[in-house]
Amino acid sequence: MSTTLIQTRNLYRYYGDTLAVDDISLQLRQGEILGLLGPNGAGKSTTMQMLSGVLAPSAGSIRINNLDLLDEPRDAKKQIGYLPEQPPLYPELSVDEYLLYCARIRRMPKADMAAALQRAKLRCGLRDSGDRLIGNLSKGFQQRVGIAQAIIHNPAVVILDEPTVGLDPIQIREIRQLIADLGQHHGVILSTHILPEVQAICNRVNIINAGRLVYSEDMSTLNAALQSDYLLAAFARPPQAEQLSAIAGVKQVAAMGEGRFRLHIDDSMPMAEIIAQNAVNNDWGINELIPERRTLEQVFVELTSTDINQESQVA
Repeated sequence: MSTTLIQTRNLYRYYGDTLAVDDISLQLRQGEILGLLGPNGAGKSTTMQMLSGVLAPSAGSIRINNLDLLDEPRDAKKQIGYLPEQPPLYPELSVDEYLLYCARIRRMPKADMAAALQRAKLRCGLRDSGDRLIGNLSKGFQQRVGIAQAIIHNPAVVILDEPTVGLDPIQIREIRQLIADLGQHHGVILSTHILPEVQAICNRVNIINAGRLVYSEDMSTLNAALQSDYLLAAFARPPQAEQLSAIAGVKQVAAMGEGRFRLHIDDSMPMAEIIAQNAVNNDWGINELIPERRTLEQVFVELTSTDINQESQVA
Protein backbone atom coordinates (compact mmCIF):
# COMPACT_ATOMS: atom_id res chain seq x y z
CA MET A 1 0.00 0.00 0.00
CA SER A 2 1.18 3.53 -0.75
CA THR A 3 2.38 5.78 2.08
CA THR A 4 -0.07 8.30 3.51
CA LEU A 5 1.65 11.70 3.17
CA ILE A 6 -1.09 13.98 4.49
CA GLN A 7 -3.69 13.07 7.09
CA THR A 8 -5.95 15.79 8.46
CA ARG A 9 -8.70 15.35 11.00
CA ASN A 10 -11.54 17.74 11.79
CA LEU A 11 -9.93 20.95 10.55
CA TYR A 12 -11.63 24.22 11.47
CA ARG A 13 -10.56 27.77 10.73
CA TYR A 14 -12.30 30.91 11.94
CA TYR A 15 -11.66 34.50 10.86
CA GLY A 16 -13.25 36.31 13.76
CA ASP A 17 -16.80 34.98 13.86
CA THR A 18 -16.65 33.71 10.26
CA LEU A 19 -16.18 29.98 9.84
CA ALA A 20 -14.05 29.52 6.69
CA VAL A 21 -13.21 25.81 7.05
CA ASP A 22 -15.74 23.55 8.73
CA ASP A 23 -14.67 20.09 9.95
CA ILE A 24 -12.58 18.99 6.95
CA SER A 25 -10.76 15.65 7.04
CA LEU A 26 -8.75 14.48 4.05
CA GLN A 27 -5.73 12.42 3.12
CA LEU A 28 -3.12 12.26 0.37
CA ARG A 29 -1.06 9.21 -0.57
CA GLN A 30 2.29 8.92 -2.28
CA GLY A 31 1.95 8.87 -6.06
CA GLU A 32 -1.47 10.50 -5.92
CA ILE A 33 -2.63 13.77 -7.51
CA LEU A 34 -5.59 15.12 -5.55
CA GLY A 35 -7.80 17.70 -7.25
CA LEU A 36 -9.19 20.20 -4.75
CA LEU A 37 -12.21 22.00 -6.19
CA GLY A 38 -14.70 24.56 -4.98
CA PRO A 39 -16.27 27.90 -5.90
CA ASN A 40 -14.63 31.17 -4.95
CA GLY A 41 -14.78 31.68 -1.20
CA ALA A 42 -15.37 27.97 -0.50
CA GLY A 43 -12.28 27.63 1.72
CA LYS A 44 -9.82 26.00 -0.69
CA SER A 45 -7.00 28.51 -0.27
CA THR A 46 -7.47 28.59 3.50
CA THR A 47 -7.28 24.78 3.57
CA MET A 48 -4.09 24.74 1.48
CA GLN A 49 -2.52 27.43 3.64
CA MET A 50 -3.18 25.29 6.69
CA LEU A 51 -1.80 22.18 4.99
CA SER A 52 1.37 24.06 4.03
CA GLY A 53 1.90 25.46 7.52
CA VAL A 54 1.32 29.06 6.47
CA LEU A 55 -1.85 29.32 8.55
CA ALA A 56 -2.64 27.61 11.85
CA PRO A 57 -6.00 25.83 12.15
CA SER A 58 -8.42 26.96 14.84
CA ALA A 59 -8.94 23.28 15.66
CA GLY A 60 -7.99 19.89 14.26
CA SER A 61 -4.80 18.01 13.43
CA ILE A 62 -2.48 17.81 10.40
CA ARG A 63 0.14 15.12 9.90
CA ILE A 64 2.66 15.46 7.06
CA ASN A 65 4.53 12.25 6.26
CA ASN A 66 3.75 11.05 9.80
CA LEU A 67 4.95 14.31 11.40
CA ASP A 68 2.57 16.51 13.36
CA LEU A 69 2.59 19.91 11.67
CA LEU A 70 1.65 21.75 14.87
CA ASP A 71 4.00 19.90 17.24
CA GLU A 72 6.95 19.49 14.85
CA PRO A 73 6.54 22.39 12.40
CA ARG A 74 10.17 22.67 11.26
CA ASP A 75 10.57 18.98 10.38
CA ALA A 76 7.06 18.73 8.91
CA LYS A 77 7.52 21.76 6.68
CA LYS A 78 10.63 20.20 5.17
CA GLN A 79 8.25 17.66 3.65
CA ILE A 80 6.14 20.34 1.91
CA GLY A 81 6.56 22.31 -1.30
CA TYR A 82 4.00 25.08 -1.86
CA LEU A 83 3.15 27.19 -4.90
CA PRO A 84 0.53 29.85 -4.03
CA GLU A 85 -1.69 31.34 -6.71
CA GLN A 86 0.69 34.28 -6.98
CA PRO A 87 4.19 32.73 -7.19
CA PRO A 88 6.62 34.35 -4.70
CA LEU A 89 9.12 35.43 -7.36
CA TYR A 90 11.77 38.17 -7.41
CA PRO A 91 11.88 39.57 -10.96
CA GLU A 92 15.28 41.21 -10.45
CA LEU A 93 16.97 37.86 -9.73
CA SER A 94 18.10 35.27 -12.25
CA VAL A 95 16.53 31.83 -12.12
CA ASP A 96 19.65 30.31 -10.54
CA GLU A 97 19.97 33.11 -7.96
CA TYR A 98 16.36 32.77 -6.95
CA LEU A 99 16.33 28.97 -6.68
CA LEU A 100 19.54 28.93 -4.65
CA TYR A 101 17.99 31.55 -2.38
CA CYS A 102 14.97 29.25 -1.93
CA ALA A 103 17.30 26.33 -1.18
CA ARG A 104 18.95 28.37 1.59
CA ILE A 105 15.54 29.28 3.02
CA ARG A 106 14.79 25.57 3.13
CA ARG A 107 18.00 25.08 5.15
CA MET A 108 19.44 22.67 2.60
CA PRO A 109 23.06 21.65 3.20
CA LYS A 110 25.32 23.80 1.04
CA ALA A 111 26.98 20.73 -0.45
CA ASP A 112 23.60 19.55 -1.82
CA MET A 113 22.46 22.82 -3.37
CA ALA A 114 24.15 22.61 -6.77
CA ALA A 115 22.76 19.15 -7.48
CA ALA A 116 19.31 20.17 -6.21
CA LEU A 117 19.36 23.24 -8.46
CA GLN A 118 20.17 21.22 -11.56
CA ARG A 119 17.58 18.58 -10.69
CA ALA A 120 14.79 21.13 -10.17
CA LYS A 121 15.64 22.98 -13.40
CA LEU A 122 15.73 19.76 -15.39
CA ARG A 123 12.37 18.57 -14.06
CA CYS A 124 10.75 21.95 -14.73
CA GLY A 125 12.18 22.55 -18.20
CA LEU A 126 14.50 25.35 -17.06
CA ARG A 127 17.86 23.77 -17.85
CA ASP A 128 18.91 26.57 -20.22
CA SER A 129 17.25 29.42 -18.30
CA GLY A 130 19.49 29.67 -15.22
CA ASP A 131 21.09 33.01 -16.21
CA ARG A 132 17.88 34.67 -17.34
CA LEU A 133 16.18 37.31 -15.19
CA ILE A 134 12.84 36.11 -13.88
CA GLY A 135 11.25 39.42 -14.86
CA ASN A 136 12.13 38.74 -18.51
CA LEU A 137 10.50 35.30 -18.59
CA SER A 138 7.08 34.54 -20.05
CA LYS A 139 4.21 33.81 -17.69
CA GLY A 140 4.53 30.09 -18.41
CA PHE A 141 8.24 30.02 -17.56
CA GLN A 142 7.61 32.05 -14.41
CA GLN A 143 5.14 29.36 -13.35
CA ARG A 144 7.84 26.76 -14.00
CA VAL A 145 10.18 28.72 -11.72
CA GLY A 146 7.44 28.81 -9.09
CA ILE A 147 7.09 25.04 -9.25
CA ALA A 148 10.88 24.62 -9.20
CA GLN A 149 11.11 26.53 -5.91
CA ALA A 150 8.41 24.26 -4.49
CA ILE A 151 10.34 21.07 -5.30
CA ILE A 152 13.99 22.13 -4.99
CA HIS A 153 14.27 20.47 -1.57
CA ASN A 154 12.61 17.29 -2.94
CA PRO A 155 9.59 17.36 -0.60
CA ALA A 156 7.20 14.46 -0.16
CA VAL A 157 4.18 16.74 -0.72
CA VAL A 158 3.70 19.40 -3.41
CA ILE A 159 0.74 21.81 -3.06
CA LEU A 160 -0.17 23.84 -6.15
CA ASP A 161 -2.76 26.62 -6.10
CA GLU A 162 -4.04 27.49 -9.60
CA PRO A 163 -0.72 26.71 -11.34
CA THR A 164 -2.08 27.23 -14.87
CA VAL A 165 -4.01 30.47 -14.36
CA GLY A 166 -3.23 33.05 -17.04
CA LEU A 167 -1.36 30.63 -19.31
CA ASP A 168 -1.97 30.01 -23.00
CA PRO A 169 -3.13 26.54 -24.19
CA ILE A 170 0.39 25.35 -25.06
CA GLN A 171 1.76 26.48 -21.68
CA ILE A 172 -1.19 24.83 -19.90
CA ARG A 173 -0.44 21.52 -21.62
CA GLU A 174 3.23 21.75 -20.62
CA ILE A 175 2.42 22.53 -16.97
CA ARG A 176 -0.12 19.70 -16.87
CA GLN A 177 2.53 17.27 -18.07
CA LEU A 178 4.94 18.60 -15.44
CA ILE A 179 2.32 18.06 -12.72
CA ALA A 180 1.65 14.54 -13.98
CA ASP A 181 5.39 13.82 -13.80
CA LEU A 182 5.54 15.19 -10.25
CA GLY A 183 2.68 12.89 -9.30
CA GLN A 184 4.85 9.86 -10.03
CA HIS A 185 7.33 10.74 -7.28
CA HIS A 186 5.44 12.95 -4.82
CA GLY A 187 1.96 13.41 -3.46
CA VAL A 188 0.39 16.42 -5.20
CA ILE A 189 -2.58 18.60 -4.23
CA LEU A 190 -3.85 20.63 -7.17
CA SER A 191 -6.38 23.43 -6.76
CA THR A 192 -7.86 24.68 -10.03
CA HIS A 193 -11.03 26.08 -11.59
CA ILE A 194 -10.28 24.26 -14.86
CA LEU A 195 -12.36 21.11 -14.48
CA PRO A 196 -11.00 19.26 -17.56
CA GLU A 197 -7.57 19.68 -15.97
CA VAL A 198 -8.74 17.65 -12.98
CA GLN A 199 -10.12 14.88 -15.18
CA ALA A 200 -6.93 14.83 -17.24
CA ILE A 201 -4.35 14.41 -14.48
CA CYS A 202 -5.90 13.77 -11.04
CA ASN A 203 -6.38 10.40 -9.31
CA ARG A 204 -8.83 11.70 -6.72
CA VAL A 205 -11.27 14.60 -6.45
CA ASN A 206 -12.31 16.54 -3.35
CA ILE A 207 -14.95 19.26 -3.62
CA ILE A 208 -15.32 21.92 -0.92
CA ASN A 209 -18.40 24.10 -0.57
CA ALA A 210 -19.02 26.71 2.13
CA GLY A 211 -16.04 25.38 4.08
CA ARG A 212 -17.22 21.77 4.07
CA LEU A 213 -15.94 18.73 2.21
CA VAL A 214 -18.99 17.69 0.17
CA TYR A 215 -17.39 15.13 -2.19
CA SER A 216 -14.37 12.85 -1.98
CA GLU A 217 -13.88 10.00 -4.46
CA ASP A 218 -11.22 8.47 -6.66
CA MET A 219 -11.37 9.17 -10.38
CA SER A 220 -12.64 5.70 -11.34
CA THR A 221 -15.63 6.12 -9.01
CA LEU A 222 -16.24 9.60 -10.39
CA ASN A 223 -16.13 8.38 -13.98
CA ALA A 224 -18.64 5.67 -13.12
CA ALA A 225 -20.91 8.30 -11.57
CA LEU A 226 -20.72 10.34 -14.77
CA GLN A 227 -22.31 7.51 -16.73
CA SER A 228 -26.04 7.97 -17.32
CA ASP A 229 -28.89 5.71 -18.41
CA TYR A 230 -29.53 7.63 -21.62
CA LEU A 231 -28.52 7.02 -25.23
CA LEU A 232 -28.40 9.61 -28.00
CA ALA A 233 -29.43 8.14 -31.35
CA ALA A 234 -29.69 9.61 -34.84
CA PHE A 235 -31.02 7.87 -37.93
CA ALA A 236 -30.87 8.56 -41.67
CA ARG A 237 -34.42 7.23 -42.06
CA PRO A 238 -35.81 7.87 -38.58
CA PRO A 239 -38.55 5.70 -37.10
CA GLN A 240 -41.54 6.97 -35.20
CA ALA A 241 -41.00 7.54 -31.49
CA GLU A 242 -43.60 4.81 -30.83
CA GLN A 243 -41.43 2.29 -32.70
CA LEU A 244 -38.46 3.07 -30.48
CA SER A 245 -40.62 2.93 -27.35
CA ALA A 246 -41.72 -0.56 -28.32
CA ILE A 247 -38.15 -1.89 -28.07
CA ALA A 248 -37.60 -3.91 -24.88
CA GLY A 249 -35.48 -1.91 -22.46
CA VAL A 250 -36.41 1.53 -23.81
CA LYS A 251 -38.23 3.34 -21.00
CA GLN A 252 -38.84 6.71 -22.63
CA VAL A 253 -38.20 8.43 -25.96
CA ALA A 254 -37.71 12.15 -26.57
CA ALA A 255 -37.61 13.35 -30.19
CA MET A 256 -34.97 16.06 -30.71
CA GLY A 257 -35.64 16.79 -34.37
CA GLU A 258 -33.74 16.01 -37.58
CA GLY A 259 -33.86 12.29 -36.91
CA ARG A 260 -32.29 12.49 -33.45
CA PHE A 261 -33.69 10.94 -30.26
CA ARG A 262 -32.80 10.83 -26.58
CA LEU A 263 -33.57 7.39 -25.18
CA HIS A 264 -34.02 6.59 -21.49
CA ILE A 265 -32.86 2.99 -21.26
CA ASP A 266 -32.53 0.04 -18.90
CA ASP A 267 -28.78 0.15 -18.25
CA SER A 268 -28.77 -3.48 -17.12
CA MET A 269 -29.31 -4.52 -20.76
CA PRO A 270 -26.97 -4.18 -23.79
CA MET A 271 -29.17 -1.44 -25.21
CA ALA A 272 -26.74 -0.06 -27.78
CA GLU A 273 -26.49 -3.50 -29.37
CA ILE A 274 -30.27 -4.02 -29.20
CA ILE A 275 -31.08 -0.67 -30.80
CA ALA A 276 -28.42 -1.16 -33.47
CA GLN A 277 -29.92 -4.54 -34.36
CA ASN A 278 -33.39 -3.02 -34.60
CA ALA A 279 -32.04 -0.25 -36.83
CA VAL A 280 -30.45 -2.80 -39.16
CA ASN A 281 -33.59 -4.98 -39.27
CA ASN A 282 -35.80 -1.99 -40.07
CA ASP A 283 -33.36 -0.13 -42.35
CA TRP A 284 -33.35 3.03 -40.24
CA GLY A 285 -29.72 3.83 -41.06
CA ILE A 286 -27.77 4.69 -37.90
CA ASN A 287 -25.87 7.98 -38.02
CA GLU A 288 -25.19 8.20 -34.29
CA LEU A 289 -25.53 5.96 -31.25
CA ILE A 290 -23.62 7.15 -28.20
CA PRO A 291 -24.13 6.98 -24.43
CA GLU A 292 -24.95 10.29 -22.83
CA ARG A 293 -22.52 11.28 -20.09
CA ARG A 294 -22.84 13.74 -17.28
CA THR A 295 -19.90 16.10 -16.89
CA LEU A 296 -17.74 16.96 -13.92
CA GLU A 297 -19.10 20.49 -14.32
CA GLN A 298 -22.64 19.22 -13.74
CA VAL A 299 -21.58 17.31 -10.61
CA PHE A 300 -19.67 20.36 -9.38
CA VAL A 301 -22.67 22.68 -9.88
CA GLU A 302 -25.05 20.23 -8.21
CA LEU A 303 -22.81 19.96 -5.14
CA THR A 304 -21.93 23.63 -4.80
CA SER A 305 -25.14 25.44 -5.76
CA THR A 306 -26.89 24.53 -2.51
CA ASP A 307 -26.85 27.25 0.11
CA ILE A 308 -25.66 25.22 3.11
CA ASN A 309 -26.06 28.12 5.51
CA GLN A 310 -29.64 28.61 4.38
CA GLU A 311 -30.34 24.89 4.85
CA SER A 312 -28.94 25.06 8.38
CA GLN A 313 -31.21 28.00 9.23
CA VAL A 314 -34.24 26.17 7.90
CA ALA A 315 -33.30 23.07 9.91
